[in-house]
Amino acid sequence: MVETFFRREIRVIALMARGSPRGRESGLRILGTARRARLVRGGLLERDIFANLSPLDHRYYAGNPELFEELAEYLSENAYIRYQLKVEAALARALARRGLCAPAIAEEIVAACAVVTPEEVYVEEAVTHHNVRALVNCIQRRVGPGARPFVHLTATSVDILDTANALRLRAVTEEVVLPRAAALLRLLIELARREKETLQMGRTHGQHAVPITFGFALAQYVARFGNRLEAIAAAARGLRGKMSGAVGAYNASSLFFPDPEAFEAEVLSELGLAPAEISTQIVPPEYLVDYLHAVVSAFGVLANLADDLRHLQRTEIGEVAEAFAPTQVGSSTMPHKRNPWNFEHIKSLWKEFVPRMLTRYLDQISEHQRDLTNSASGRFAPEIVVGFVAAVERMKSVLARLYVDREQMRTNFAASAETVIAEPLYILLAYHGEPKAHETVRLLTLEAEEKGVTLRRLLTEHPERFGFLAKMSEEQRRILAEPERYTGRAAAKTEEVCARWERRLAEMGF
Repeated sequence: MVETFFRREIRVIALMARGSPRGRESGLRILGTARRARLVRGGLLERDIFANLSPLDHRYYAGNPELFEELAEYLSENAYIRYQLKVEAALARALARRGLCAPAIAEEIVAACAVVTPEEVYVEEAVTHHNVRALVNCIQRRVGPGARPFVHLTATSVDILDTANALRLRAVTEEVVLPRAAALLRLLIELARREKETLQMGRTHGQHAVPITFGFALAQYVARFGNRLEAIAAAARGLRGKMSGAVGAYNASSLFFPDPEAFEAEVLSELGLAPAEISTQIVPPEYLVDYLHAVVSAFGVLANLADDLRHLQRTEIGEVAEAFAPTQVGSSTMPHKRNPWNFEHIKSLWKEFVPRMLTRYLDQISEHQRDLTNSASGRFAPEIVVGFVAAVERMKSVLARLYVDREQMRTNFAASAETVIAEPLYILLAYHGEPKAHETVRLLTLEAEEKGVTLRRLLTEHPERFGFLAKMSEEQRRILAEPERYTGRAAAKTEEVCARWERRLAEMGF
């Protein structure tokens, strides 16, 4: 295929920009500001990551470049254009199967789609001021005159854009998001099992309540996060594409096919997608809203877990601790500080991304068959996925090295152990016929406090006042004597939840 002047210009500029300082200066001068900016965004010219504007592109990329490179294969602008090209290729193949063009024509288009680069699309967009028309022009430049009419035939821009977006989000979910989140869930299961018998004081409203086990506390998050993973998987499977034309009524494809809806399904089937039940120029936004809601709600579970573990590291609680590197600094002025910064970081990321869900709801509104009020806001939607996966990886890293201070948990329990029996005492008293059991026990706790003795001592020193004790079973009396036994089914429930989610992970393929 003869190389066009357009392509030669791009190649010459690229060589100059990557060569000597003088060559780079000359190349950038030839480009001019607008084209230089577009080539930088396309990745043709190298750019210092610390010159980027988004923290995702410098601070968090630098912290985990392997993860961000993996995500870039699906969620970067380069990737988005590559996925658009996949849709154009699928359309060409379907046109050939329907006899509108020869198979060789379709394969010529497919071959062109495989080599068109994002940078040349961006440079072309500087001319067309339309991203998909730029994409189509770039494909057409790479095929012969006989193939050019069949590039993008019957399609409208958003047929390509919305389908490509659904395709890449489903792919990143199946290949990156779910595997990494499933690994975190397995780690949570492992921790919950390990600590299922570890006594811990339960807390409500920030106050000591009745005892549980630390494993039970973690099992709550096993179930909650597992449920959200299933929701993400289902929502990703539910993402839809379209190939129904400018207003969704199959106007263009009806010129050629008696069954344009079957043609749409044929194009999308090649990509592994299903069509929306009915579209306008855009795919109904609820498919994407449901997907991003599932991601954001899973993010919320992580933020809640992070917040709980952060509070357990308070000086006056001290039940868990993040691992600290030998050279790590906790404060710029207090050398003794060891802050729970990883958990705070996860909560902080959540605070940034959860409000963006409001924008996704706002993007449900599109006048008539389409307007462009979601064109800018929609470009930021993939960042929600990036933020979530970054939080997943941070949580995995810190949980893998989490220090659990079982002795401190027992010490904290002991501080309220004598008051814990108030609940079982009141319940057992009510069961044995005391009509004002709650008030009776409340007054007993006040009496014990006034006399400076424990509630248990009050019971044992005045058996004549508590004849109902004789009616209790041995196990019930034992719980009153040993409040650390009053953990209900915490350990057993933890094991049940962990086993259930191991099975469900296996059913999901993880």
